[in-house]
Amino acid sequence: MSADQHLPYRLRLPGPVAVPADVQHAIAGQVLNHRGSEFNQIMHTAAALAQPVFGTQNDIMFFASSGTGVMEASLINALGRGERALVIANGQFGERFASIAAAHGIHTEVINVVWGENVDPQIVSEKLQNGNFHAVVAVHNESSTGAVADIETLGRIVAPTDAILIVDSISGLGAVEMRQDDWGVDILVSASQKALMCPPGLGLASVSAKGWAQIEKDTGKSRFYWDLRKARNAAAKGQTSFTTPVTLMAGLCRALSMINEEGMENVLARHRLISDGLRAGGTALGLPLFTTAPLVSNSVTVLSMPAQLDGNAVVRHMHEHFNTVIAGARNRLAGKVIRIGTMGHVSQADILTDLDYLEATFKALNQPVQSGQATRAAQKVFEQEGRTK
Repeated sequence: MSADQHLPYRLRLPGPVAVPADVQHAIAGQVLNHRGSEFNQIMHTAAALAQPVFGTQNDIMFFASSGTGVMEASLINALGRGERALVIANGQFGERFASIAAAHGIHTEVINVVWGENVDPQIVSEKLQNGNFHAVVAVHNESSTGAVADIETLGRIVAPTDAILIVDSISGLGAVEMRQDDWGVDILVSASQKALMCPPGLGLASVSAKGWAQIEKDTGKSRFYWDLRKARNAAAKGQTSFTTPVTLMAGLCRALSMINEEGMENVLARHRLISDGLRAGGTALGLPLFTTAPLVSNSVTVLSMPAQLDGNAVVRHMHEHFNTVIAGARNRLAGKVIRIGTMGHVSQADILTDLDYLEATFKALNQPVQSGQATRAAQKVFEQEGRTK
């Protein structure tokens, strides 16, 4: 049985996300000269609108890039070959940071943390006291597990040392609170295709004064396209170092305007509410939260599968029968979890539809469910928090 042809295509991944109509319209506009005054204004506006999302007064720099590109940029600008990084790996993207560092000859010590949990800050503190590290590297929102790092605590630990704190908030920024300046994050990177509500293709970066001091050191760093010094100089002129994806920047500018219009606190509260609802609905279906960390993601919900059910079968059924694309896992959790995005332009109605389709999928896969139990659980959360619309 194939999906009902009348059902709309629903992109419910933890990135890329469905793009709002206003952002699509902006992307479809006139292609502008990437060195011209009209586009310079878009760049300056986007940078100013991004600052409260980052929680910073730093310059915001843009790259034609995936998230992995700006992860690489953060490492190769801060660390030369043979310099030392302490990488916290509690999921797929912490491990990716370690792989990127190794590829560039950066000496890496990895703190391996059980997936779904968070690092013990005391371990980080002890490592910094006993080792000569140039950087501590962490993932803010680990979308493979749903764990959110305590960046504020990590920042307090790293700040008094000579090391800088490098953070990937690719799947967190715009959905999970980030206060770069207050928390002492020295290099923060993100990307367009998650809670920033745009298609893939733009990387963003922001650097503190301490971070710039490290970047400026000549320690045999190999960088050209990813040179953050070039990006900073270009940003001052409302440009990027190299050819800008001008239509994507126009879309990002509109998306950031929408976030600003809603208000950052309201955006975070909305993400928290819909995530609470989805988690409650998943629990009602017998799908416990995979995440065990104290801080749980509000941009992606990771649910554990019953032992007798393959998560990949759920993903396939949702796509084939309801034209709804959720995620499984492409790592050691393959078949054991499903992941549903709660980032970007997502409403309570989207969550209720997700749960309705999940319930129907479970019935089709011969799993015992009580009709309406998941949506009732979510609706109860929405009502209790006084946010039903």
